[in-house]
Amino acid sequence: MAMSGSVPRVLLVEDELLIRDLLQSALEDAGFEVADADSGAAAIDLLQRPAGEFVGVVTDIDLGRGTTGWDVARAARRADLRVAVVYMSGGSAHEWAAEGVPDSAILAKPFAPAQLVVALATQLNNVGSIAGEP
Repeated sequence: MAMSGSVPRVLLVEDELLIRDLLQSALEDAGFEVADADSGAAAIDLLQRPAGEFVGVVTDIDLGRGTTGWDVARAARRADLRVAVVYMSGGSAHEWAAEGVPDSAILAKPFAPAQLVVALATQLNNVGSIAGEP
C-alpha cells in the first residue's frame, strides 16, 4: 500500500457536496490525507495519475449518471489489489454482494461519520492481513 509520507491517503468519492465535506472532515480528523472527487470519472482520473496512490477508496455507489462506485472500486483494485474499499449506499446490500469487489465493506446511508472511520480502519487491517503485512 502506498502512502504519501507517513499519512495514509484515501480517495473519497461522493457527488453530494455537503456529505462529501462532512466525511472528508471526519477522515482528516482521524489522520487520513483525503483526495476527493464528485464523480466516478473524476475519481478514476485521480487513480490514474502518478500521485494517485491510495491506501483506501471510499465511494458512494450511485454517483448520478455515468461511472458508478462499482467502476471506481474496480479501477482502484486494478491499480493496487491491496487498496481497501468501503462503499456507501442508500440501497440494498444485495447488489454489493454481486457487484462489489472482493474483501470490501458497505455502509448503508444514513450513517455517522465515525462509522465510516471504523469501517475504513477495519478494511485497512483486513487488506494488510491478506497482503501478509504486519
